[in-house]
Amino acid sequence: MSERMMDALVKTGPVKGLTLTQVPVPTPGNGEVLIKIHKTAICGTDVHIYNWDPWSQANLNPPLVTGHEYVGEIAECGPNATKYKVGQRVTGEGHIICGTCRNCREGNGQWCPTAKGVGVNRDGAFAEYLCIPESNVVPVDEDLDEDLVSFFDAFGNATHTALMWDLVGEDVLITGAGPIGIMAVAICKYAGARNVVITDVNDFRLDLAKKLGADACVNVAKEKPEDYFEALKIKEGFDVGLEMSGSAPGLNQLLSLMRNGGKVSLLGLQGPNTQINWDHVILKGLTLQGIYGRKIFATWNKMIAMVQGGLDLHPVITHHFHYTEFEKGFEAMISGNSGKVVLDWTTKK
Repeated sequence: MSERMMDALVKTGPVKGLTLTQVPVPTPGNGEVLIKIHKTAICGTDVHIYNWDPWSQANLNPPLVTGHEYVGEIAECGPNATKYKVGQRVTGEGHIICGTCRNCREGNGQWCPTAKGVGVNRDGAFAEYLCIPESNVVPVDEDLDEDLVSFFDAFGNATHTALMWDLVGEDVLITGAGPIGIMAVAICKYAGARNVVITDVNDFRLDLAKKLGADACVNVAKEKPEDYFEALKIKEGFDVGLEMSGSAPGLNQLLSLMRNGGKVSLLGLQGPNTQINWDHVILKGLTLQGIYGRKIFATWNKMIAMVQGGLDLHPVITHHFHYTEFEKGFEAMISGNSGKVVLDWTTKK
């Protein structure tokens, strides 16, 4: 019998770009399911992979099917995979954990030291079919829009970062108005923050953040967050900081603007030579928390509940393309004049 083939976006080697080509449809093994992909979204990580930057060179081993943000339906269940039915709508947690290390056994799978990333360390979702362990599957209720679910992975990063701290009545500073930072604006407002201020140098994305509910959108090439303190009644600095930019100047500005005793989530990956003024941390008594991925599966429960409770993330979606037009999607992401870019896999051209 001939092998079944499918379309996929593949990192074929150590070069820039991706290739749309045919690869074998994966066969689900013991405890695994095969998912027919409906829609995918392009993530910042995918842009790193597309550009073949130093991070990608250190973490990928081509050839590899990329992509990790998706929604689809169960197409096949492997041996001993009995929790889900063929045809059921699903997405999935992108980190495949060992389940036996100390962190996994204590409910902190996001810190599993041997976690494997879908679309990074194993074949991913930019394809007609994806194979993952049944334990990673997240069922999708019928009232959830597939466009939104396609980027729940990234929404989870924003949720984990923002909800690390009590936000009720607090003043929040977000550095970095990428799609995750923009989503964090909406989460913070939904969770009860008094003011949410976001900084960047990209006016397009700052305008998107305004649509998601930001109280002040600050282009730091032209103005300062402090310029808004009086209007927002911020007296001692920000209570909560969310560092999403991966920018050393952004991180240092955030630390300088925190009030004494403030709480800071660090999601953006900083360069190896990043320096900070430690007086801001020590003398202010700041709490810094590194954030990686999502809490498995507490973050998923929170994000689904927020969307079903009225949190609207549709404004963050700026582009739709058929998967054969993926290069246009990556061009939009790389330009910076985009929010989330969704690729449709439901039809062939």
